[in-house]
Amino acid sequence: MDDQPTTSSPTPPSSSPRRRRWIWVIVLLLFVAAVAYALVGHRQKSARRVGPTATDAQPVAVQTITRGDMPVVLTELGTVVPITNVTVQTRVDGYLMDVKFTEGQHVKKDDLLAIIDPRPYEVALRQYEGQLAQDQAQLERARIDNARYQKLIRQDSVAAMTARDQEFTVKQLEGTVKVDQALVDNQKLQLIYCHVTAPVDGRVGIRAVDKGNYVTAGQSGGLAILTQMQPISVIFTLPQDQLAEVVDELRAGQKLQVEAWNSSNTEKISTGSVSALDSQIDTSTGTVRLRAIFPNEDEHLFPNQFVNARLLVKTLHDAIIVPSNALQTGPNGQFVYVVKADSTVEVRNVKPGITDGTRTVVDSGLQAGDRVVTDGTDHLRAGASVSIPADHPDTTTQVQPDATPKKHRRHNAN
Repeated sequence: MDDQPTTSSPTPPSSSPRRRRWIWVIVLLLFVAAVAYALVGHRQKSARRVGPTATDAQPVAVQTITRGDMPVVLTELGTVVPITNVTVQTRVDGYLMDVKFTEGQHVKKDDLLAIIDPRPYEVALRQYEGQLAQDQAQLERARIDNARYQKLIRQDSVAAMTARDQEFTVKQLEGTVKVDQALVDNQKLQLIYCHVTAPVDGRVGIRAVDKGNYVTAGQSGGLAILTQMQPISVIFTLPQDQLAEVVDELRAGQKLQVEAWNSSNTEKISTGSVSALDSQIDTSTGTVRLRAIFPNEDEHLFPNQFVNARLLVKTLHDAIIVPSNALQTGPNGQFVYVVKADSTVEVRNVKPGITDGTRTVVDSGLQAGDRVVTDGTDHLRAGASVSIPADHPDTTTQVQPDATPKKHRRHNAN
């Protein structure tokens, strides 16, 4: 059998070139993406570099330093204390027959407030008056007898001892009459005390005893509390370190003004003046007490009320005053940023003085005309450029005139 030749199958085309082409395409795309990313990043960095350069100046708010008057005010905690505060007491014992006042009423001195039953004292008064009349009659008889004895002794018609005894009897009865007169006067005084009157002008508080009760002299609580409201005082304390300047002003004859503000220190209640300085310093607190008198015509100051007392010690004239928010604190103390003519700032160390919270007196470091930064100091440094928006207000935003034709506007109006 003849051997037949074997036929081989056709070889498939190779896929290697096609795979290489895809690989090159992918590599090319990645390269293009990398270049694009690099270009975008470069542009962004360039934009960031160019941006600050164009707007390098830090916008700030400034204020020009001027000279002016600065009051030296000391604010201390005070308590409203009435000048006169009286517990109305009865001086006699008895039943409370009538109450003549209304709670909260304003009364004047010697106004009738209450009546104690006077009848027992009236009876006692008549008894003492009768005793007085009896003793006065005996005294008159003794004086007549004494005159007769004195006449007889000159005639040697009576014993000298008898005449002398009669003189002693007259003196004894004179003493008895004086005692009786004192008893009568005392009972008249008790009758006066049965009518309880106001010792001072003031406002009557809550009634402590009702009509019909038996009251005694000096009982606890009395009948009511009578408080003088006009004028009224405020007692406040002053630290001993600030005492010298206050004493100097008082010795110079200055009338120091005091303002009473409410407990939150937001509203002024009344204005008065210092009337007295205590004689010693409280060693436990290192303070001294002062009393200020207020007219209190509207009675907005009430006894035992807590207030903030603002004492005006003096006024500094022609002082350098800066806004308190312009002061910054650094390693060398307090300083301010001063804007120079070239719109850059410099650091200026200052020595601050007294302050009222919003303004501060500067003793050294500044002069009138300097412009200090009051806002925008967070990112400032010496030599930094600044811009002041207030010097160049934005005028681009304006109200555009109405361009609607007149006829059309009239038609709309109709």
